[in-house]
Amino acid sequence: MPTLSIQPRARIFHGHVWVYATEIKGRFGEPKPGDVVQLQDARGKPMGSAIYNPQSQISARLFSYRRQDLDLDFFTRRIERALKARTDAGVDTSLCRVVWSESDGLPGVVVDRYGDYLVLQTLTLAMAMRQDLIIQALVQIFSPKGIIQRNEGGVRKAEGLEQIKGVVYGETPEPFVVRHEGSAFHADLIEGQKTGLYLDQLDNYQHAAKLAKGRRVLDCFSNQGGFAQACALAGAAEVTAVDISESATELAKKNAEISGAKVTFIAANCFDFLKQQESSGATYDLIILDPPSFTKTKANVKDAMRGYKEIHLRALKMLQPGGIMATYSCSHHVSTGEFHSSIEDAAVDARKTLRRVAMYSQRPDHPILATIPETEYLVGYAYEVVAAW
Repeated sequence: MPTLSIQPRARIFHGHVWVYATEIKGRFGEPKPGDVVQLQDARGKPMGSAIYNPQSQISARLFSYRRQDLDLDFFTRRIERALKARTDAGVDTSLCRVVWSESDGLPGVVVDRYGDYLVLQTLTLAMAMRQDLIIQALVQIFSPKGIIQRNEGGVRKAEGLEQIKGVVYGETPEPFVVRHEGSAFHADLIEGQKTGLYLDQLDNYQHAAKLAKGRRVLDCFSNQGGFAQACALAGAAEVTAVDISESATELAKKNAEISGAKVTFIAANCFDFLKQQESSGATYDLIILDPPSFTKTKANVKDAMRGYKEIHLRALKMLQPGGIMATYSCSHHVSTGEFHSSIEDAAVDARKTLRRVAMYSQRPDHPILATIPETEYLVGYAYEVVAAW
């Protein structure tokens, strides 16, 4: 089997599973793109098995600490283990991410389950080359009505792979409605955002809703209205949801009609809406901020920080003592410390003293590995205004 020798100071020696091109000291046995390779340290000590792609900046991704081939038995065992982890965590496995890449020992493989249908992503070259084996394992474990591939995005481009989507097994699903804790969501598995829904936030909708009873709620960047629906169903006095996308707003209206949630939906730029509302002297009791990622690269972190600071400042100015701001970041290039500093800076400028009510993270079906910071990308906080200076 081809072998890569790794430089002594590579991150893999600190628990990570990625090997960058600059961290490879030598190649033996003529490894080819998509091959399974053995890793060894500079002294020749075996480190495990990895998938290899010299076209990518991340040239090797460790998937086992022993010698291991990527065969049907391997994929079946890994997927079954991932499913058990979610079941043990109490996740509703009929609507969840059942496989999440490195977090489940399958680098580049993502599988989301929507009842009888699965959405599959193979985002690395080696896994894309073995997609048929992965589909076999999925059929064996889940017996789905259909499997849809959503092989799109920047990771595929970095791996030199084409962008492709469509049904790869069984039936083609029409858009349908899924339910979660009383809320309704339209799932379009072929054309919808992500793989159909933002599954990572499902639990946080309910967590935030616990703060909403009797309050006037503003949900910004509302998408399909997950937070808005949950808050309305939890007894909020009034809920307003704002999103720039007219199509998302229309879907959110339909969702609320199905669930019976009373929400006022507005299609508008949230930055402009917050500015207008703050300037007009509007006030709310609970403001939820769940923007899309403000940066896809490290180079644009400063711009992202300005965006977070602005929405936090506008929101805090509209909250009186007793009011709560719940805010989330899904920009993994923005560290937890940086995100929190944008809250601190906004609190100082708004002349408000804040008391933490809760911290939020991604749903357990998006597992976080301690030594791989990239697996922790979603962070959130709820802060209560306790004093105005």
